[in-house]
Amino acid sequence: MKLKTRLALAFVIITVVPLLLIYASVLGLSSYQMNSFRKAYGLSEQVELLGGNSMQIFNRLTRQMQIQIKDNIKQNPERFEDREYLDKVNQDLLSKYSYLIVRKGQDIIYIGEKNQSKEDNLVSRLPKYGDMEADLEGGIYLDGDTQHLIKQIDFQYPDKSEGSLFIVSQVDDFVPEVKSMLSEMLMSGVMILILTGVILTFWVYQSILKPLGRLQEATKKIRDGNLEFTLEVEADDEIGLLCQDFEEMRIRLKESAEQKLEYDKENKELISNISHDLKTPITAIKGYVEGIMDGVASSPEKLDKYIRTIYNKANDMDRLIDELTFYSKIDTNKIPYTFSKINVAQYFRDCVEEVGLDMESHNIELGYFNYVDEDVQVIADAEQMKRVINNIVGNSVKYLDKKKGIINIRIKDVGDFIQVEIEDNGKGIAAKDLPNIFDRFYRTDSSRNSSQGGSGIGLSIVRKIIEDHGGRIWATSKLGIGTEIHFVLRKYQEVIQDE
Repeated sequence: MKLKTRLALAFVIITVVPLLLIYASVLGLSSYQMNSFRKAYGLSEQVELLGGNSMQIFNRLTRQMQIQIKDNIKQNPERFEDREYLDKVNQDLLSKYSYLIVRKGQDIIYIGEKNQSKEDNLVSRLPKYGDMEADLEGGIYLDGDTQHLIKQIDFQYPDKSEGSLFIVSQVDDFVPEVKSMLSEMLMSGVMILILTGVILTFWVYQSILKPLGRLQEATKKIRDGNLEFTLEVEADDEIGLLCQDFEEMRIRLKESAEQKLEYDKENKELISNISHDLKTPITAIKGYVEGIMDGVASSPEKLDKYIRTIYNKANDMDRLIDELTFYSKIDTNKIPYTFSKINVAQYFRDCVEEVGLDMESHNIELGYFNYVDEDVQVIADAEQMKRVINNIVGNSVKYLDKKKGIINIRIKDVGDFIQVEIEDNGKGIAAKDLPNIFDRFYRTDSSRNSSQGGSGIGLSIVRKIIEDHGGRIWATSKLGIGTEIHFVLRKYQEVIQDE
């Protein structure tokens, strides 16, 4: 659920829902109290405790008493001079929140209200005999310091004197049932507001504050350098998406940190490899120079051998430094390429002739087999392709373990591509190592004996150059038999446009 939707839902929960619940509770309590009110006072009609006015309520409360009193007056008017009887009638009226006043002639002979001084003003304002018609719904409303509903019943005593009986209801106050109902409604409204507030708070905490708390905890872990955790994402709202982005950022940071560690490790390994590989030819050069200085090379043949060895070792150092320089360019994607059209047959023939001079000194038989037409061309950088051939051949020479080394170079036509295969009869590569030989610094021989050496970046340079030419490189090998390195380059084809 989107955060916008949740906020809208929260607004509904905090406004509409409480109003609906309060309305439902008001209806329920009103209905319950109305039924209880009717049963308590023996009423047959519906009584609206809230909707109706207070005079209507008091009128209906005293209606049955009014009927009974009128009947009793017709049968025994003399009883309404009997104080004991009047006390009994007044007691019944008090239970209905009313009281009795009886007047004979101009004199008040009975007042059911105990606070006589409070009713003096009312007595003086009572209607005269005959001012009000006696019907069941009859009544007058007196408005003074207090508000009263007056029901008047006129009659004659046995001695023919005029008598008036008044049923007085003080209507400026609510009956206790209404007070109770209002109190219950107020309490239910407060409980509904508290309940909806608690539910909304819990919901907001679970859906908004809790994920934000996890996010804050995660940021503290990253601040402290701890990337070994997982930020669990449960929601799909804006906060959930933020957590997902944060988790992806953490993964990237972790990968970046791991790559940096690996990069630092590789750099240290490279420095170690270069130091080792430079030390070997330097030691040899120093030894042969000392031999010349000490006169060990006494004959011209021996002196020529010493000088040639020194020259070859210097070339090895130069090649190693050149490889290191080129590696730094690979690392920053700044390899300088000069692409041009190259005749495949002629180019690789020249490369093989150049490489063959060095193979003779190593007692290695070099074979060259060209199966492409003389006019086949590719778009390539001649210098960098020569580096590819030299690196692959040099790597093969390094791992030749037979007395008679053999390296074969084959150029094949494979449709839109030319395929170059460089095969040797060296010791081969294990199947578990084969997928990794083009990775930077990967060495199948971790012992680094001095006879093999190498920086471990030669084949990674080869792969980078071939891929930058739009080609592909791979290897096949069998232990004890030898290794074949294959790479393909797309042929150059002129596009003929129709005029």
